[in-house]
Amino acid sequence: MIKKILVLAAMVITMSFSSNAQRIAIIDVNSILGDMSEYKVAQQEVDKIAAAWRQEIGVEYDKIKSMYNKYQAEQVLLSDEQKTEKENEIMEAEKRVREMQKQKFGPEGDLFKKRQELVQPIQEKVFATIEEFASDRGYDIIFDKAGSAGILFTSDEYDKTLDVKRKLGLK
Repeated sequence: MIKKILVLAAMVITMSFSSNAQRIAIIDVNSILGDMSEYKVAQQEVDKIAAAWRQEIGVEYDKIKSMYNKYQAEQVLLSDEQKTEKENEIMEAEKRVREMQKQKFGPEGDLFKKRQELVQPIQEKVFATIEEFASDRGYDIIFDKAGSAGILFTSDEYDKTLDVKRKLGLK
């Protein structure tokens, strides 16, 4: 009798756990974004702006190098006061270029703002589509395979990247 009660209790417990099982999917957001032409265009624009700024900063560093080489050549002819003045001029120029670099490429710099302006709306569209996909299909959890969560192993049956791409009209 006790054996039957234990078996019955085990079945009830098993059924209660299986009825609460979560549906999980894995999606590669980078793959989705990589297939979106609007994302590619936005990323190319950001890359073009960054390249122009890098070139501008490179030109400024070349000017500083030229100033330093000129100083090195003239150093023997300059008085101590003139040497100090030239050295300060070179250091001030370096400081301005470093500040420019920080303004363009820093954590809250112009490039970050431009990337947010161009890329964030596209990312929000993808995340809204993922949320809609999860609601429509009854998924409880969706992991980003490319994200920082660091998934080490996934079964291909859980990868729903192609389904989300189809829903976005890609591939």
